[in-house]
Amino acid sequence: MNESEHISHSGRALLDRRVFLSRSSTALSSVALTSLLGQEGMLASAERPMIDPARPYAPRRPHLPPRAKNVVVIFCAGAVSQLETWDYKPELIQWDDKPLPGGPAVTFQGPAGNLARPQYAFQQRGQTGKWVSDLIPHLAGLTDDIAFVHSLTSKSNTHGPAENFLSTGFVLDGFPSLGSWVTYALGSESRDLPAYVAIPDPRGVPQNGSNNWGPGFLPAAFQGTTMSSKDPVRHLAATGVAPASDAAARGLLQRMNARHLERNPADTKLAARIASYELAARMQLSVPGIADLASEPAHILRMYGADDAQNPDKAAFAKNCILARRLIERGVRFVQLFNGAYASGGKLNWDGHNALKEQYDVHAAILDQPAAALIRDLRQRGLLDDTLVVWCTEFGRMPFFQKGAKGRDHNPDGFTCWMTGAGVRAGVSHGETDPLGQRAVKDIHPLYDFNATILHLLGLDHERLTYEHNGISRRLTNVEGHVIREILA
Repeated sequence: MNESEHISHSGRALLDRRVFLSRSSTALSSVALTSLLGQEGMLASAERPMIDPARPYAPRRPHLPPRAKNVVVIFCAGAVSQLETWDYKPELIQWDDKPLPGGPAVTFQGPAGNLARPQYAFQQRGQTGKWVSDLIPHLAGLTDDIAFVHSLTSKSNTHGPAENFLSTGFVLDGFPSLGSWVTYALGSESRDLPAYVAIPDPRGVPQNGSNNWGPGFLPAAFQGTTMSSKDPVRHLAATGVAPASDAAARGLLQRMNARHLERNPADTKLAARIASYELAARMQLSVPGIADLASEPAHILRMYGADDAQNPDKAAFAKNCILARRLIERGVRFVQLFNGAYASGGKLNWDGHNALKEQYDVHAAILDQPAAALIRDLRQRGLLDDTLVVWCTEFGRMPFFQKGAKGRDHNPDGFTCWMTGAGVRAGVSHGETDPLGQRAVKDIHPLYDFNATILHLLGLDHERLTYEHNGISRRLTNVEGHVIREILA
């Protein structure tokens, strides 16, 4: 049989001298163009971080010069109403108790009622004159330092999927959280504490629980470690074992692991397990000290409201805020601080369907002073220069009450989140909802953009931060997302 019969059609074409030269010139041109685009930084290449399994939390270089080194995310679970907090709509006062012309007859939880004025008075604040609600006077006092985004949208009006979308970029379960992506990309500056800590509300975990800090398909090393001032990390100390005996046993185990790793240098899973055990051993010494707030002076406890004997939930949340500051001081990369727990008819979170004002009086008293004190404390210690603070919630609320109730239904079509601290342009309000606050109408940003901006401030290009999963190059922002440059300093 002739040898040429085994050659493919494409291969046979290359035997033609003219075709070969033509295709070679095209290929060389493509290589040259790719090189030039790369030099100009115009290629969104997927540069996955090089991770040593034995040191998964070692610091890694970002894609770009970072503006922030650490992040604190204050996540208010239950969907805070933008109309009672940050997004002032005076026309709602004029339209109070009137039907919305052309409005929906039915929303998420049932028939829609009449339009309802903001349940709290608004005042102009600071040098910017920004209108902010009296519901949150302590946070309102920081208005000049904050960059507001008033035109965010979500892909879901249901709490669980919407929490997923905010935390992971997808409404379905199983995708990595923002904090996991960040620690996967950057590692940590702390050797004796986790790179990523999630601090649940004293009243419980949010609706979608650990999905908000889970690693999804990323290596398990990058999941958030849950701890709080009320519940420090569990199982750190060996029950009924003397400290000296425990230390001797750990030392022996470390030597045995090291010898085994020498004999099996290619066993990356073993290296990762050893790394996690060694971190746990260091945490035995570091966590009790960092979670013990007895060393905090009385004026700091008072500033946060951690000494409020009349409001134990506020005092416990305030202690969580102090813990967040202490974690940032010790180099923890990503701290996720939750305010509000699971679905409870609005009793334990911001889900104000039926008695919004009555419930918001309770929740704001827990959030306001401690969260504002955290930001002020970070600033006075010089930590805000390198720390990005993010306030967020999964979606907003409708401008009308639900029929027969005194609360607002879910609204994913226009709501507010904000940032302050490292790299953030202070005192700006970006984007708008319509005059009644129902829909984003100017500079509309899906939550993809908000997350892309957080990554950008950390020196990460959201298009280059990827992970191969089931044959798909996945990223936090899916195939979307743009940095909101209007809020950058």
